Amino acid sequence: MLKSLEVTGFKSFAKKTELFFKSNVTAIVGPNGSGKSNVAEAFRFVLGEQSIKSMRGKRGEDLIWNGSSEIGRANRAKVKIVLENNKKLFSTLERDSARGGSASGGFEEVVIERVVNRDGNNEYYLNGSSVRLKDIIALLAEAHIGALGQHIISQGEADRILSANMRERKEIMEDALGLKIYQYKREESERKLQKTEENIKQVESLRREIAPHIRFLKKQVEKIEKTEELRVELAKFYRQYLKQEKNYLENQKSQIKSEKEPISQKLENLEKQMNEAKDILEASSKKDKKSEELIEIENKIEKERFEKDEFYLKIGRIEGEISAGKRNIEKLEAEQNKEGSKTISLYEVEELEREISAFSEISRIIEKIREFIQRHKNNFNNKNLEELRFYQEKLGKQKQEMEIKIQEMENELKDLENKYNFIKNSIEEDKDSERVAEKNIFRISSEQSESRNKLELLKEREHRLEIEETDWKREIEEGEVLLGSAIVGFENELAFAEGFNEAREENRRELEKMKIRLEELGGADGTEVTKEYKETLERDEYLKKELEDLKKSADSLKELIKELLEKLNTEFKQGIEKINNTFQEFFGLMFDGGHAELKIEKLKIKNLAENEFGEIIIEKEQKTEIGIDIDVSLPRKRIKGLDMLSGGERALTSIALIFAISRVNPPPFIILDETDAALDEANSKKYGNMIESLSKVSQLILITHNRETMSRASVIYGVTMGRDSISSLLSIDFEEAVSVAK
Repeated sequence: MLKSLEVTGFKSFAKKTELFFKSNVTAIVGPNGSGKSNVAEAFRFVLGEQSIKSMRGKRGEDLIWNGSSEIGRANRAKVKIVLENNKKLFSTLERDSARGGSASGGFEEVVIERVVNRDGNNEYYLNGSSVRLKDIIALLAEAHIGALGQHIISQGEADRILSANMRERKEIMEDALGLKIYQYKREESERKLQKTEENIKQVESLRREIAPHIRFLKKQVEKIEKTEELRVELAKFYRQYLKQEKNYLENQKSQIKSEKEPISQKLENLEKQMNEAKDILEASSKKDKKSEELIEIENKIEKERFEKDEFYLKIGRIEGEISAGKRNIEKLEAEQNKEGSKTISLYEVEELEREISAFSEISRIIEKIREFIQRHKNNFNNKNLEELRFYQEKLGKQKQEMEIKIQEMENELKDLENKYNFIKNSIEEDKDSERVAEKNIFRISSEQSESRNKLELLKEREHRLEIEETDWKREIEEGEVLLGSAIVGFENELAFAEGFNEAREENRRELEKMKIRLEELGGADGTEVTKEYKETLERDEYLKKELEDLKKSADSLKELIKELLEKLNTEFKQGIEKINNTFQEFFGLMFDGGHAELKIEKLKIKNLAENEFGEIIIEKEQKTEIGIDIDVSLPRKRIKGLDMLSGGERALTSIALIFAISRVNPPPFIILDETDAALDEANSKKYGNMIESLSKVSQLILITHNRETMSRASVIYGVTMGRDSISSLLSIDFEEAVSVAK
């Protein structure tokens, strides 16, 4: 129930003016121009009306008191209504109150306030809290107080429901039947659906955008995983290789040491025997020239053998250098086969030079390029490899020359030995001791030479082993650079299976191949790429889940829209049926008979669209909508249809329809602004009877000049306007007056 209306600075109500509605029927009367219709417009304003024209204005400031000679103009207009909430019609407010934990257990009354400022800004308040217009409209819709204002009917608008087209009439009926709440919910659901579908497109677009990046990262991760697998395999192979090489070097060192010790001991013993034999020969008094010659030949033989041993040692060193050079050549060749180590052919450089030379303006640059090509013609990327090969060839020639020299020395030694044997045989008559000494010297000399050769060979083996140990240490350094801590602790690694020594070169080549493959794959750490791939996958999975949720939400919204449409159509048809029953009753009452009926019609609506030039075109397909037509026929007349009704008949028909609608779905209050102006005395009485009937279901505020209508009111407010153009009120409460009179 409407309790009060407070108006401040609104139109002609310059001062704060308050109306209290204590009865079911309240009348507002006054002469023309006094401002009584401003009361109805105040109701429109506070309940959310957005059309300034419907409130007889052009802009927002036209609703604000504009001043007079006595009272200056106001900066804003404010209207406030207070509604009882005893029946808990405002369920949304009750739910909000419950969530807010109101101590009173809900709101006993609802206060709605609207303020308009001169800059056109509007403010809305609900029970003192600032809210949006949509909140006010949604709240009022729950109490069947629609935004189209069917509960506020002015003299000029009484005919609006008759003159409206069928689509507009359908909207009026939906509003009057309280179905706007479904419309709001449907429109809200459609907005949410549109937003959801936009979000779906955005999420799908995002997924499409990151899909190529995911595929790229996946390939990178697969490459990293392959690299990591190779790294693990290489690390294990590397550790085994280093461990086996260490075992090999230690075994070789131990073996050489064990072989050197007996030879050194034998040479020491032979040296003692040689000294003893020489002492015997030197002590002999029978030395002759043959003995001296024999000794001279023996010395030559010893010298020749020593020189031959030196050559053998040199050959051994050369062979060691050749072996090391061979490994370096193999490594350079392997590196040269890598993608990053490929060189550009000289032919291609020369071809580039020929192409560039076609441009005469860069002839000096061409000359410089030619000088560069000539200067580096024999010195390209394979320079180091060619130098190594040249050096290998040189060492091979030196070895061949030394082998020839050794052969020559072997021949000379053979001659000396033959000569020595000849002289030795001629000294048979010497003393036995001298013979034995001489034999011993020859024997000892031969054994010494043999032992020294073995010792030199062992030294050469030691030298080669030192080179191999240097290579082994370099492999450790390269492994640390390539694999880091992965090769740490190789000493504790299990060595290769038996037969490794025989396959050392093969395993060494395999190790080089694995290192080259790792470098080609990119040996860098892939942690960042893997992390990015994981994060991108998680992002895509999140978007996928969000997309699924959005699609589920869209499906739910579509189902809700479908349900709301079905409910709207069902309740609309049922409501029209109920209105028809009451409409016929009131119409018969007003015209003493006749027929009146609302009919649901299907309308075909043209679809309008824009072409590529921005021109409006009519599409072939048409939409089908529902509209409301009114079929009337008067008693004792051949009048059928609204167009054939007179002004008075249209007024009676509209009143009958409005009252019928209000009876079927009664709003808490109805404001009738001079809707009875066109009625004669007889019809005024019928109008008054309908008012009394309608007041049983809705609170009525009547703005009227009609005495019959006034007589049905319990409270009358009189509106007057003084010389200062300010509206003021006087009130009469008949019930209180009767009580006082008694």
